[in-house]
Amino acid sequence: MQNKLEKMAEFFDSRLNEYDNHQLTCIESATKFYDFSAKQLPKGDVKVLDLGCGTGLELEYYFKLNPKANIVGIDIANGMLNSLKNKFKDKDIGLILGSYFDVEFEIDYYDAVISVESLHHFTKEMKVNLYEKVLKCLKKDGYFILTDYFSLSNEEELMHKKNLEELKKQQNINDNEFYHYDTPLTVEHETQALKEAGFNHVIVLNNWGQTYTIKAYN
Repeated sequence: MQNKLEKMAEFFDSRLNEYDNHQLTCIESATKFYDFSAKQLPKGDVKVLDLGCGTGLELEYYFKLNPKANIVGIDIANGMLNSLKNKFKDKDIGLILGSYFDVEFEIDYYDAVISVESLHHFTKEMKVNLYEKVLKCLKKDGYFILTDYFSLSNEEELMHKKNLEELKKQQNINDNEFYHYDTPLTVEHETQALKEAGFNHVIVLNNWGQTYTIKAYN
């Protein structure tokens, strides 16, 4: 269990210089699941919302397949967004600094929404509220692609949650800020959250160890 909890944005911005290399070399099968996730997105003149876009690793793969896509990326870390902007100066990208739990999404606007390696920090209850917004922002035939790290059992999920609670207690943290600590749900509980939010179909497309790609649509 890690020692000092760091606020989410500060955690990622402080590791900006090594972030891409860490993601691609230290996470099992990362190049495979970033590539696979990108290939699930629609082609052509489409609008895609990227939740927790970071430095845009999934977009590096996606723009090779669909260079004219219109992307809106949301992230809580300003340094990450600046890095993304510098990578894709010639692309049609709008960036929003903030929490995707707080940002309002345009209704019936996006052909797809994607999130890669971001949502495993949050509770099921928070995700239900977010996924309700995701569903409303999608066009009629739109869909959500979620690639993330999951707990393999209810016991593992509960362990992560208890560890975070204990760390907050030890460090006298009682605010509502986001702190960096992994609390992944099981795939079953993630599926429940998506269905409670109103998605009729939730399917697993692929997995690499504890990382899964899920597609949700109506």
